[in-house]
Amino acid sequence: MYDTPTLERTVDSNTVKFSARDVHVFYGETEAIKGVDIDILDNTVTAFIGPSGCGKSTFLRCLNRMNDTIDICRVTGKILLDGADIYDKHIDPVQLRAKVGMVFQKPNPFPKSIYDNVAYGPRIHGLARTKADLDVIVEKSLRRAALWTEAKDRLNEPGTGLSGGQQQRLCIARAVATAPEVLLMDEPCSALDPIATAQVEELIDELRQEYSVVIVTHSMQQAARVSQKTAFFHLGDLVEFGETGQIFTNPRDPRTESYITGRIG
Repeated sequence: MYDTPTLERTVDSNTVKFSARDVHVFYGETEAIKGVDIDILDNTVTAFIGPSGCGKSTFLRCLNRMNDTIDICRVTGKILLDGADIYDKHIDPVQLRAKVGMVFQKPNPFPKSIYDNVAYGPRIHGLARTKADLDVIVEKSLRRAALWTEAKDRLNEPGTGLSGGQQQRLCIARAVATAPEVLLMDEPCSALDPIATAQVEELIDELRQEYSVVIVTHSMQQAARVSQKTAFFHLGDLVEFGETGQIFTNPRDPRTESYITGRIG
């Protein structure tokens, strides 16, 4: 019998959560990601920035094997989560995605009640033995997503009846309900108004106390506000990665400076 690689929680601020080495992504013959090396820290918000089509969302989807769902997509190189290779043939992608939650660009609540949206993941992963256990998880998740006060008297109402900003926070509650270790967010505020965006940004800052958060954003202002580390992608290359303040005020690569100053985009 082989030893199944484990994906256990390692709690230590500023430890490496994800380590990627020489990661390439191909869609058929087209190379979308070209040899990316990056270390993503625990309890840190890491922002991926860059022009449309630069590869930032493609690389984000490598971190929970969402690219596995695309027939023509092929990923090479190594990506380790707490030292375990997430592309090892013995790793179950469903188990991985419970540990690496994802929030998408457009709020996508299930056509179910608010309660059942949040309870869905814990149910399928067997995280609650009783209805009382599930009640606790749902409340805790909605509180973490700063939605409990607004939703507690509406738990049996459809999640689709919430406002856009509330729906996105419901999707965040759904993502954290499976007790993940990492939250991936692919432009989570692009469909939201400024007030809802500010609420989600405040929430992201709170979530990093418990999770490693990786956010793809087109907004450089948002990256500057919410992240501690920033990675700049351009034409499939990871051009520069470092402290957010340094990337925005003193970039080392002229391509980064051109993007920050608006000369390329």
